[in-house]
Amino acid sequence: MPVALEFLVTIGIGVVTGMLSGMFGIGGAVVSTPAIRLLGVSAIQAVGTTLPSILPSSISGSIRYQREHFIIGRVVLFTAAFGIPASVVGSRLSSAVPGDGHVLMILTALLVGYTAYRTAFPSERAVEKADATPLDDVWRYAVIGVAAGGLSGLLGVGGGILMVPLFSAWLGLPLKQTIATSLACVGLFAIPGTLTHWYLGHIDWVFAIGLAIGVIPGAQIGAHFTINASDRRLRYSVGTMLGIIAIVYGVGEVIALV
Repeated sequence: MPVALEFLVTIGIGVVTGMLSGMFGIGGAVVSTPAIRLLGVSAIQAVGTTLPSILPSSISGSIRYQREHFIIGRVVLFTAAFGIPASVVGSRLSSAVPGDGHVLMILTALLVGYTAYRTAFPSERAVEKADATPLDDVWRYAVIGVAAGGLSGLLGVGGGILMVPLFSAWLGLPLKQTIATSLACVGLFAIPGTLTHWYLGHIDWVFAIGLAIGVIPGAQIGAHFTINASDRRLRYSVGTMLGIIAIVYGVGEVIALV
């Protein structure tokens, strides 16, 4: 494929990535990572290359959500406080996992599948109001932050694949606030992860820049869809989309590993 055409395709992938990021608060790398793998990026570089595009995607979508007051600042603060250092640790460990990156990709597929199920069929936890979450839940933020931040650095997927189901099912936040708050955290987690993967030489900047260009308008479109959609429609949309991705993603990487 000619270089110019490859760059345009990468921008297109970025637009789709941004739309999914803005819609579902997951960072979008569950799509961009396997997509750039198909364009020839190595498995370990696919992990690192998606991270630089997560920050502009998060900023673009979060600006739209903030206008609607959907982002819960306290949840972002506590989750990010634990998630940011965990992201650095995860990034440092990424090259130590066996399988030349394919094991990381298979793990990603499993996590995406888990997210699909928990989002479409959430467990019930009664919460009267998102802003009324008690400080006793700080330890929950810590667990979510460490897990999501670590996975953001380790797998390059932004961490939203854990935060979306856990904010919703474990903390009991309303779905739209869950998506918006997760997207804000995803952007913060991506910063140290990007710097660490850059240091480790895991980023192909040609692909990273193309993705970053595309995600900005894409995230605005995705956030607009979520703001105007019903919770029921959102849950089934997220679950279906992620379930399909998990199957395709996982089968492809198992074949590559074998």
